[in-house]
This record gives sequence, C-alpha cells and structure tokens, in this order.
Amino acid sequence: MDPVTQVALGASIGGVVLGRRLGRKAVLIGAVLGTLPDLDVVIDYGDAVADITEHRGFSHSLFVLSGLATLLALLAARFAPPRDIAFRRWWAFFGLCLVTHPLLDALTTYGTQLWWPLDVRPSAWPIVFIIDPLYTLPLLVGIGVALVGGNGRRGPAWGLALSTAYLVFAVGAKTLVEQRLEPVLVGHGLAEAPRLVQPTPFNTLLWRVTVVDGDRQYETLLGLFDGDRAPELETYSRGAELEPVALASRRGARLDWFAGPFLRYEVRELDGRETLVATDLRLGFPGFHPFSFTLAIRDGDDWQPLDVPQQVPAPARSNRDALARLGARILNPEASLCTSAFVASQWVVSRPGWC
Repeated sequence: MDPVTQVALGASIGGVVLGRRLGRKAVLIGAVLGTLPDLDVVIDYGDAVADITEHRGFSHSLFVLSGLATLLALLAARFAPPRDIAFRRWWAFFGLCLVTHPLLDALTTYGTQLWWPLDVRPSAWPIVFIIDPLYTLPLLVGIGVALVGGNGRRGPAWGLALSTAYLVFAVGAKTLVEQRLEPVLVGHGLAEAPRLVQPTPFNTLLWRVTVVDGDRQYETLLGLFDGDRAPELETYSRGAELEPVALASRRGARLDWFAGPFLRYEVRELDGRETLVATDLRLGFPGFHPFSFTLAIRDGDDWQPLDVPQQVPAPARSNRDALARLGARILNPEASLCTSAFVASQWVVSRPGWC
C-alpha cells in the first residue's frame, strides 16, 4: 500500500494496543513502525529488475520483523517508561505495528515476500488497490481524533474497525466477481488457466480480470452493478515465442519468478538496437502498463542478455481520460473503455468487450 496508508495503519495499531497507557506517544511511535519496512526502497540493488523484485523482501519478512519486534520489546521492557508495562504487551505493540505492514501489502496485486529468505513467490491475494481512500480515511480520522483529543485508543480503535470492515466487504466483492466469472472461463475452455482478479484503481466496485493461456492474454471488467450481463473477453497476443529468450537471462528468470505468467514479451527498437522487452501485465490495463524492462539485445541471429536491465519509460500520455472512463464503467456496464485503441495492432486479437 501507499506510505500514507502504512503510516496510518501503524499509528492506529499503536493506539489500540498501548494508547491507553502511552496516549499520543503510542500513535506516533506506531506511525514510525508502520513505515519502517518500506525504508528498503532507498537500497539500490543494481538494476531496474532487481530493484522492483527485491523490494518488499527482507524488510517485509515475517521472520525478520518478528525478530525485530522481540528485540525492541526486550529493550522497551528493560529501559522504557512506564516500567510496569509487561514484555508481552510491548511485544504485541511492536509486533503488530510491524507485521501488519507486509500483511496489508499482501492484499495488493504485487504482494510481498512474507517468507523471505525462503525462495517462494511473493504472497498476494489482491482485494484492494495500492491506493484506496475508503480504506485509508477512517484510519486518518481516528488518529487525528487521538492526536487532538489526547485519548490514544478510542479514535484509532474506531478507525481500525471501519477499515477492517471495508476489507471484509472487499473479500465479499471479490468472491461475488469470481463466482460470476467462473462459468465464462469454463465456456472458453479457460477454467484451469492462470488468472488474476484485482480491483481497479481507488475502489472495490469494479474488478479487472486477466487470464493467461499460452500466447493469449484475456482481459475483462466485472462490476458489482453489472446485473446479469455476462462479461466478454478481449484477447491480446502475449509474445510467448520470445519467452525462452527472456528466461535464458538471469534477470528474465527473476522477473518470471516475480510476475509469473503475467508478462508480455516484444522486440522494440531502442537506441538503434533490437531489444527484447518484458512488460508486467498486472499493474495498469491494456495500453497503460507502466512497468517494462529491457532484457536482451539482438546480436546477429543471437540474443545477448543485458548485464544491467533498464526500465523502459511509460508512453507519454495522460491517464486522466482512462480513469474517467473507468469511473463511468463502475455504474454502467455499457460504458466503453476502448483501451485497445492504445495498444499496438499486432497485440490485439479481438476486442468485443471493452469497445
């Protein structure tokens, strides 16, 4: 989630656990703890692929954060006033403020490496967008009440209860969307294909579905107010014939570990060289994918992996119109997005659903 939300969550947890004893201090310390795991963003891992795939790694590990919470609790119980706060109370304070950060990140599309250093893919069950005002605002109001009124517990408790209720609503919304999606995928022979169901920006009322089957990428939108309207799938080419070239490189294999099958491959002319580019299909939607990376350059009939992959700048276009169309689509299943108009023609296979 975004930094403001993580600060607000940490502050709210701090207020709930120790606000009655520490007052405003519990809220302020919780805010600092809530943002602590994201400080790894200042680390340069050497190249663009490493930077994005190593982020939310060791600093988001439940093992690392639990150990850090134990150390801080021991120090607080020994040296911090008031001296009558038990170790287990300090441990709950530090532990919950720290581990709720990666647990919330795990509810977004990219997820987080909860089990680092174990070599497993990032844990992700996306039910909220990386920025969602309806989740964050109750937390901010609650900690505002605590800071102004001096009662460190009551406001954060109410804010946390409302935000948690919103997450429960998001779980129900996703479950409903997946139930409506299943017969459509069965009808297209895609029941076993990898799929990603995630909320569209800033809401949990409209959901984007991405399904990958070999060289095909299927996209559709489902809204809670769509009624009985059956979703239609737009089909795109994924450039899967280039996948072996990408996976032959160390960074290509790392990107595959990070994004799984939700990658598109293409050859672009960059700096006068034919360059293999991989695009992460999870964030954004067709025509608006912000994360693309160079992996190799063509050398005669062969491909040479790049030692230092770079992120390819996103196309210089405004997303304002796309967001306005998404907003209209929430309440109106007939509203068209025409996203495929922004996608190169060689990628569009069919476009019955969004235009």
